[in-house]
Amino acid sequence: MITVEHLTKRYGPVAAVNDVSFSCHPGTVTGFLGPNGAGKSTTMRMICGLTRPSSGTATVNGVAYRDLPNPGRHVGVLLDASAQHAGRTGHEVLTVSGQLLGVGSARVEEILEQVGLSGAASKRRVGNYSLGMRQRLGIAHALLGDPSVLILDEPANGLDPEGIFWMRGLLRDFADRGGTVMLSSHLLREVEAVADHMVVIGHGQIVADGGKDELLTQGGLVVRALEPSALERVLADAGVTAKATRDGAFAVESDAETVGRVAAAAGIVLLELRPADSAGLEEMFLRLTSSGPPSSDGPPPEVTRPVQPSELDREAV
Repeated sequence: MITVEHLTKRYGPVAAVNDVSFSCHPGTVTGFLGPNGAGKSTTMRMICGLTRPSSGTATVNGVAYRDLPNPGRHVGVLLDASAQHAGRTGHEVLTVSGQLLGVGSARVEEILEQVGLSGAASKRRVGNYSLGMRQRLGIAHALLGDPSVLILDEPANGLDPEGIFWMRGLLRDFADRGGTVMLSSHLLREVEAVADHMVVIGHGQIVADGGKDELLTQGGLVVRALEPSALERVLADAGVTAKATRDGAFAVESDAETVGRVAAAAGIVLLELRPADSAGLEEMFLRLTSSGPPSSDGPPPEVTRPVQPSELDREAV
């Protein structure tokens, strides 16, 4: 289980993550979603002990990551699949990690087989691996210690459709056997296919947290009109906020009767009026995260500048 309580990270006056709280439970896959710069990576680094929070706590199975004995046996982490020794073979990379974790060569062979890197692929140097192969090796690293928790940042990056389908089954099986999975990905349809729970972050703060079905049934309405600008104007006059979607419709937080009556009174022809949840996770994501930059008294976007030496968490390196 992963428990995050009031987690905040500041770099000087800049809040990359601001008072974030959520949980990832055993037996579930939690999709951790947000646009670039929203605070996803900073949050995951704090959970994994790589970045010290300014305030708040993050625990894995009730213990802070840095306090776990041999943490790789409890939680498998994939934050950057490219951070691997390019001069070693895939087999050598996992063998060294296995020695550190205290697992035998049989486990190394088992995991290489599981991720599709056995045989000749395991004897190739990592520097000659494709992006998808490096991603599979990173997943193998996360699984090597037979952990009960997985924390994965963009695990499908570089995988072909067959590989994405394989990864979906692997994560679903892991959770169904009682494991906890925290999955961050920009491939929203894949997250929708595998996740049970969703946590959405925007501008460093949680904007949605709940079961997938629960969140997707709270999507408001999608409205499309013959005269879009006229519809937007009359809805605004009626106090109903309409946000334009990429396909020319509007996402509306209101009930169908109100929207219909407003349009009818203005003589506007509606072409579509339906619950937003029928479009799935992508529409929900855009609705929750499409607002502009936070106001001056709100949290700024995730910091992307280089961290200064004085800001490094030396004991976490």
